[in-house]
Amino acid sequence: MSPIKLSDLRPAPGSRKTERRVGRGHGSGRGKTAGRGTKGQKARSGGKVNRSFDGGQTRLAKRLPFLRGMGAARNSFPFRDEYTILNIVDLADFEAGTQVQPEVMIKKGLMTPAEGKGLIKVLANGEIDRPLTVHAHKFSASARAKIEAAGGTVEIIPVKTYPKTKRRKDEDKAKAPAAPAAQEAGE
Repeated sequence: MSPIKLSDLRPAPGSRKTERRVGRGHGSGRGKTAGRGTKGQKARSGGKVNRSFDGGQTRLAKRLPFLRGMGAARNSFPFRDEYTILNIVDLADFEAGTQVQPEVMIKKGLMTPAEGKGLIKVLANGEIDRPLTVHAHKFSASARAKIEAAGGTVEIIPVKTYPKTKRRKDEDKAKAPAAPAAQEAGE
């Protein structure tokens, strides 16, 4: 087999189509108006109509109410914490005395690796008959009761919290009066 040369390269069969030549006479089937119909904005070169154009009717974007900002009721709830739900019935696969942690749940196929990195909540759907130590970010009250009734324990995984970057006004006020009061006492 000879080595491939640059001149031997060809596009994959079917990946390149020949361009349709319009406006080349009646026999081609696309003569005269070249498949664009008769007159009007779309028949002209460069005549494009905006996607949101609604035929002269007030477009949908203008008809909807004007809502400012990034509220939680809009933008598909961007600030809400999303929990992966795990039911007690799912814990039946584990042997007694097991430490049920997110990594173990991923190995058992109860959640995806991406869900395992996020927040997990355990709900009380189903029954449990063995003592397990379950690690999650949240537990419903009835799920906690069922796990503890079976002799198991509940371990809450702490959620990472970040310190606020902006100072609050009341903190500034609490710090500020101390210095002037000391000066007045000195005078």
